[in-house]
Amino acid sequence: MAEQHTPRSLIVTFYGAYGRAFDGPVPVSALIRLLGTAGVDAPSVRSSVSRLKRRGFLLPARAADGSAGYELSEEARQLLEDGDRRIYGSARLSQEWLLAVFSVPEQERHKRHLLRSRLARLGFGAVAPGVWIAPAHLYEETGRTMERLHLTPYVELFRGAHLGFAPTAEAVARWWDLTSLAKQHEEFLDQQEPELRALQSGPGPAPEQAYRGYLLALDSWRRLPYADPGLPRELLPADWPGDRAAAVFAELHARLRDIGAAFVEP
Repeated sequence: MAEQHTPRSLIVTFYGAYGRAFDGPVPVSALIRLLGTAGVDAPSVRSSVSRLKRRGFLLPARAADGSAGYELSEEARQLLEDGDRRIYGSARLSQEWLLAVFSVPEQERHKRHLLRSRLARLGFGAVAPGVWIAPAHLYEETGRTMERLHLTPYVELFRGAHLGFAPTAEAVARWWDLTSLAKQHEEFLDQQEPELRALQSGPGPAPEQAYRGYLLALDSWRRLPYADPGLPRELLPADWPGDRAAAVFAELHARLRDIGAAFVEP
């Protein structure tokens, strides 16, 4: 979780949490004000927005008041919608598995690297060279990702059950680094459980406090449903911290998100 709270990450998190509710593009002045509350100075906001524009995530446009602003590209909107299902949806939706089998010619090995990195970012585990696995409920998001990156000629997707020969729980422990995943959940809990306890025992937060707390909590949380893609609970260690991490985030969301929206509104 070392990359969390960078200016670029916080801008993406802001658009996911609040930016889509704006009446049109978000003014640059609003981005500077709202990211400043999270500790990002104006030059960092501007340079990060420029990088996101070069990547095609943000598009320059006039805000509702006529000032300079930025709106999401269609690709960015789809990415955030996929993210909504991960971040706020129910995990462990299926006992079936999704297999991605790929073969890339040597002269196009850069696409092999792209395939591996994107499958890993989607939460796939590696079974063997060219064979990756994930819970079956990731099928649609995986298909959209492969199509967006023009990788479908190299990949075949299959859905089915694990029939052996090792017990499935043992196989899952080979396919994913469960020790690393557990550590990421524990790091989130170390950061956010004290924040939640303070909210539970103290007065309700002011809008600015709620906004800042929610933005930082979401920025920390949103990578975890990708690293841990909803593996069936019975296949995970008994002391798995992911359930507690999900419960902490859900309560922070319920306590902070809507109150923070009052600070975001101009």
